[in-house]
Amino acid sequence: MQKIYCVEDDESVRELVIYALQSSGFEAQGFVNAEEFFPVLKNNVPDLILLDIMLPGIDGIEILKEVRKNPKTQHTPIIMLTARGSEYDKITGLDNGADDYVTKPFGVMELIARIKAVLRRSAKINVAQDKATNDLSAGNGLLVLNHDFHKVYVNNEEVILTLKEFELLYYLLKNKNIVISRDKIMDEVWDYNYAAETRTVDVHIKTLRHKLGVASKLIETIRGVGYKIID
Repeated sequence: MQKIYCVEDDESVRELVIYALQSSGFEAQGFVNAEEFFPVLKNNVPDLILLDIMLPGIDGIEILKEVRKNPKTQHTPIIMLTARGSEYDKITGLDNGADDYVTKPFGVMELIARIKAVLRRSAKINVAQDKATNDLSAGNGLLVLNHDFHKVYVNNEEVILTLKEFELLYYLLKNKNIVISRDKIMDEVWDYNYAAETRTVDVHIKTLRHKLGVASKLIETIRGVGYKIID
């Protein structure tokens, strides 16, 4: 049974999420704040973490940073719970290692669907790592993605990406020089079609470009359609 932790200080929201998770076949545990969360995380790493941004004391972004610093949890999938319309929170969360976000107030079925999609992508990456034998590259070797070790390099310098950023970059590189629509990216990378959230693709592209630095020029925007990586 897959285990999910939910860090949320609103008791009604936390209890609803825990009930929904358990009803969907997950093992779930809730936490009010970082003080409760970190001691448990130290000894028991879950399959996924739901993390509210607005928390008392240490906020969700700081918790996210600490989780990503820890080698034991650096690749654990994390979905941020953000306030409606807070673009800054979404971008900040993604830029610091979140794999996805859900905007409050959210529907329980949507949340469960997002969780299952992220878990599926995480499992597929692990399988791909086991089977992969070749690197993918662009820009005459400027950008290199190594499957075997789940690593990305720009000018031979390692770049740390989140699970979703890695999967997005892999998909673009696999289809190098081909224009891919936002809807197609959502279907393939997020494994879940929620067209109203195609803005998610744009946000991830923005954070990916930021992290890739000089290699960001290889990601080309096709206005009104989507993106492609050029060689």
